[in-house]
Amino acid sequence: MADQTDTVQLREVVSNVLHDICQNVSHPRLDGELIRFGLPASSAGESKAERAESSIAIITVDQLPAIAQRLLDGYEFLGAPTRNRIQDLLWAGTGYPVPKRIRRDIARRLPLTHLVDHPARFRGLLANLFVLDDIPLAALVGRDRSLGGRIDQHVFNNDDWTPDQLFDELGAIDASDRRFALLLEGMVSSETIPDEQAQRDLVAAINPPLADAGLELRETGTIEGYPVFTLLKARSRTGRPKNLIFASPVKPDLRLSDAIDNDIEIVSNADAVLVYDRPIGADGVRWRDLQVWWRDTRATDTDEQAKIDLYRRLRQSLPGSSPPQQLLFDLYHDIHRDRVHDLPALLPEVWLHWDPQTVKQRGAAALLNLRMDFLLLVPGGGRIVLEVDGQTHYAIDGRADPSTYARTMTGSRNLTLAGYEVHRFGAHDLRDHDRARSLLTQFFADLFRRHQVSTD
Repeated sequence: MADQTDTVQLREVVSNVLHDICQNVSHPRLDGELIRFGLPASSAGESKAERAESSIAIITVDQLPAIAQRLLDGYEFLGAPTRNRIQDLLWAGTGYPVPKRIRRDIARRLPLTHLVDHPARFRGLLANLFVLDDIPLAALVGRDRSLGGRIDQHVFNNDDWTPDQLFDELGAIDASDRRFALLLEGMVSSETIPDEQAQRDLVAAINPPLADAGLELRETGTIEGYPVFTLLKARSRTGRPKNLIFASPVKPDLRLSDAIDNDIEIVSNADAVLVYDRPIGADGVRWRDLQVWWRDTRATDTDEQAKIDLYRRLRQSLPGSSPPQQLLFDLYHDIHRDRVHDLPALLPEVWLHWDPQTVKQRGAAALLNLRMDFLLLVPGGGRIVLEVDGQTHYAIDGRADPSTYARTMTGSRNLTLAGYEVHRFGAHDLRDHDRARSLLTQFFADLFRRHQVSTD
């Protein structure tokens, strides 16, 4: 959550909902309901309100978001206004900012007919994100004047609301960044429009205004044969990774055994290099993906053995001359421990360029900066490079050398321009274990928050 105010407000909203729940169950069932939503059983009090408060009072700040999420997921009588309030508090500080002007530009360009062709699906999406039943049932006499009723009349029946007006009435122009992103992703989803061409028409209309915010609806996978589009930062790279050649500190002996299919063959010393050639989808490459690949290709008996063997193999590929690089690898796994299974795999010694000729043979046309220290392929197509800069990045024989440093910075800029996100660590920062652990714990927390990678 973004700040302390959000925590106070979330506690208040959650407390009100839990009190309502407890008032509507009997005394014998009260503790069961508290436990169902992640709270401890009551410890004091005679009335149901007092018993509920004794449990609610000891909720910690860290427990609060999980309890709020349980209410969202499991309390069927949660009204839409309260649902939205809890969501917005949980989502505070998340999502990609889309300015109001761009939101209006999107609305004006939106081919609403594609959505109106599927009224039940589109209305369901709007009901999941906004408050449509904004008039008490007792006040509904005659025509339904709720927002949902007016949408039925003016969007689905009379067709006399523009998309811009619909966005205004919904509150989409002022909605939180996360809610607006879910609206865009939902409108172009096959759950709303089971028509691929209509999906692509909507994306084509929405993306030009989004580009002004540095964003795009990017195709990140498929579900049941339909494309899936996710709101992400725009990037210069196109396509998905096809091969990962890694865990080899020396130039591997490779050749294309089938150039048409881009099949790579390891000619000699097969144990000296790893080639991950499985499809890389919207989730990037997680440790779990790497472990399954290792188990299948090495015929390992158990997942646990595959995990141990893979870790050792990756660790052995790190240069013995770089303890800071080894410490970064070790701490990544130690900091996250069992959570690593679902996190992006930290791939060591990844080959960016590969040329059958040597630099000397190739001459001025040689590709430099051949190998990356570490690569993370994160959800949504992000490619994150981690470099550990020892003396060889800025010095020769222990003496500072401007031309060496310039080459390092040129390589870093070229990676960034090619669509990679580059983070450089000074080797000095990774020599002391405790200092490095503190630095990397915060770094990876910030990095994964930025890329919306869950570490729970």
